[in-house]
Amino acid sequence: MIQSYHEAISLIERLHRHFLEVVKVELEQLGMADINNVQTLILYNIGKEELTVGELTNRGYYLGSNVSYNVKKMVEHGYLEHERSAHDRRSIRVSLSAKGLELYDKMNVMFERHVAALAESPIDEETLRGTTQSLKELERFWTNLLTFGIRERADIGVRVGVSAA
Repeated sequence: MIQSYHEAISLIERLHRHFLEVVKVELEQLGMADINNVQTLILYNIGKEELTVGELTNRGYYLGSNVSYNVKKMVEHGYLEHERSAHDRRSIRVSLSAKGLELYDKMNVMFERHVAALAESPIDEETLRGTTQSLKELERFWTNLLTFGIRERADIGVRVGVSAA
């Protein structure tokens, strides 16, 4: 089991890096040099909503300082608009500008192309759903470890997450 667990963790990291590389290549093909792949994914996660940097951090699981820096750069390059919250002056709300919405639409086209290519691959929708379900279960496992803590199982000398049950 430990080998499978290590392999899953490594694969998740590798897949994320590969996907970032795919986004980078797509941006290069579009001739877009003023935004990077990580910023593009942050932009895509904002979508058509207006969010605070804190909400974006929570939703996207980005590091807070990383989001702040990337949001600042996207504002500077005209992809995002920002405004201080009327209720909490410390909070800044961001939304996509016209330029950001244009890139958002291009990302949707990219995803549609990927899905069309997947249809021609050995990966069918059932396989993709099963993979997604497994990843959600792993996410839930890790969330439980963080939420309920880790304790030592004296009977086998292994630290495990305390279950919600």
